Amino acid sequence: MLKKTCYSSIFLFLLLGPSVVLANHADGSLFGYQSIEKNNLALFPQWLSVLERHLRDMKESGSCESTRFNRCHLQQWQAFLQSIRRQSPMQQIRQVNRYANEKPYTLDLENYGINDYWATPGEFLTNSGDCEDYAIIKMLSMKWLGYDIDRMRVVVVQDTNLRIPHAVMAIEKDNDVLILDNQIDEVISHADIFHYVPVYSVNEKHWWMHVPVQDGHNRDGR
Repeated sequence: MLKKTCYSSIFLFLLLGPSVVLANHADGSLFGYQSIEKNNLALFPQWLSVLERHLRDMKESGSCESTRFNRCHLQQWQAFLQSIRRQSPMQQIRQVNRYANEKPYTLDLENYGINDYWATPGEFLTNSGDCEDYAIIKMLSMKWLGYDIDRMRVVVVQDTNLRIPHAVMAIEKDNDVLILDNQIDEVISHADIFHYVPVYSVNEKHWWMHVPVQDGHNRDGR
């Protein structure tokens, strides 16, 4: 089922940087584009701010009656994650995707008065959010469940059908890359999606830029 798409003004760019390494899944591609690994996360202050604030949220104690967000407000999320902890990885991935996608889509402008704000899981659970916020809570949910952070990313793409930026969560499994997207209920392989052009992706350790494969042809023959 189609969900509301992301109209956040996510900054799309191609950056040049130091040393490059191909990603470690399958043939190193994502949506038919080559992934090139880079290390300077300082280029992504919004993302680093999310990670810092999330760690603070997880450490702070307080009453659930408080109007100020604290760790107590994350208990419902953690109870959900605990309830699926013994399920298979594929079941966990589907459940995490479903859990996040049940939240209503809300523009950053409505929530925070600015066009682009990357929310922590706590902020998302309190206020809902837009596309990158769904992707963030999905990735941090799978991390909480013990999944290797090196095998997950938040991916910023260009939706060529709607001609707008969007963000999804990608997770490597069984020599494939599965996409968790707030626009659809199903978890599907990146190889089955043809209208997303990846621009950059990021996790807690690295970021990746994405370029056409070396022979100059994407999977659709362009």
